[in-house]
Amino acid sequence: MKLQSIFGCVLVCVTQLLGCSMGAPSCVAAEVDSINHKNMEEYQYHYKYPHPSVTMDCVIFGFDGERLRVLLIERGGEPFKGYWAFPGGFLEMEESADEGAKRELMEETGLEAPFVKQFHTFSTPDRDPRERVLTIAYYTLVRMSEVKGMDDAAQAKWFVLDEVPQLAFDHGEILRVAKEEIDKEIRLQTKDWIRMTEGFKVDEVKKIEGELRMKE
Repeated sequence: MKLQSIFGCVLVCVTQLLGCSMGAPSCVAAEVDSINHKNMEEYQYHYKYPHPSVTMDCVIFGFDGERLRVLLIERGGEPFKGYWAFPGGFLEMEESADEGAKRELMEETGLEAPFVKQFHTFSTPDRDPRERVLTIAYYTLVRMSEVKGMDDAAQAKWFVLDEVPQLAFDHGEILRVAKEEIDKEIRLQTKDWIRMTEGFKVDEVKKIEGELRMKE
């Protein structure tokens, strides 16, 4: 190779390096930038590895002054159309799970819960026949009020704990774990349990705890 050619190649490399240091885009940088921004909207939610969807389910205990009940909705669509289940649904992209739980509860029953506590994540692979779905479960205690089925819920209704029907999905297991966890809260008198029982009279709290405590 002639000396002039070698000098020319060196000069081109130096020029490109100087251009990068001064902020001028090189051909490679411009190409990478083009690839990164090409069809970003189209590929926004694409990922090459399988991944699950996320839902929230709300176990809402309600007290009417005498008895403790749990809030259920009748599913208006498949799967498990006509079965009873806990209020819940799929997490939206712009919200936290806590926000999603409260939103789904309001959308399906009209009930607003100022405080809900996350107590467990249920992740059995076949728990939802539609696709791979994890559900983040919440519970709380409220004073019972009127509810109605809205959105994709055919109806909403309060059930006495010993009259809960067969539930959709793995919601029977969710209820069992919820009762176990809330029993621990009662035994330890946690700050979250105290928060849930604010506004209830002392004798009402005793009745509630009597119904929720697990049998020895």
